[in-house]
Amino acid sequence: MKAQTKETQDQMTAASALQELKDGNQRFVQKKQLNRDLMQQVSETSTGQFPFATVLSCIDSRVSSELIFDQGIGDIFSVRIAGNFVNEDILGSMEFACKLAGTKLVLVLGHTACGAVKGACDHARLGNLTALINKIEPAVDAVKEPADENMRNSSNIDFVNDVAEVNVKMTIDNIRAQSQVLKEMEDAGEIQILGGMYDIKTGEVHIY
Repeated sequence: MKAQTKETQDQMTAASALQELKDGNQRFVQKKQLNRDLMQQVSETSTGQFPFATVLSCIDSRVSSELIFDQGIGDIFSVRIAGNFVNEDILGSMEFACKLAGTKLVLVLGHTACGAVKGACDHARLGNLTALINKIEPAVDAVKEPADENMRNSSNIDFVNDVAEVNVKMTIDNIRAQSQVLKEMEDAGEIQILGGMYDIKTGEVHIY
């Protein structure tokens, strides 16, 4: 399996990039990963990189984008931060990935039982983590059910997962609102910005 080239990247569209991620996740779940010579890909990408997608995901050790989408070296840009939200630096990285490096798809990927989201549900306060949690808490407020405050915490895993999904959707909204570059590219049909949730129990990614 060879690494992406300028030619293969140019042939990709947002739709085909999305399909490649979906196909890769199916291979991962079915334990049918492609046979890659990673050192060969190291050599092939030593003079340039041509990824087809940019994935913003959580730092969670169980959610490695390259693994769960069965991708090799040089295939995707992987942006990781607890709670998979955006700030100025992350947006700049994504603008580089799409506008200058040619990726066709931006995927914001949340996951079930997210520790950062649990912290937001519990309104945790701890050093620099406090500022991070504050960025996720709007998603907690946006989930209206259950109304009972005793059920709106990390002990209610359904609530946690609902908040994680809303957080993905709010992150997508923030990308469009805060990055004129990415918004214009999406409006022009050059890229697509989508969201998804990874199930840590099954290994499946559900994209919406």
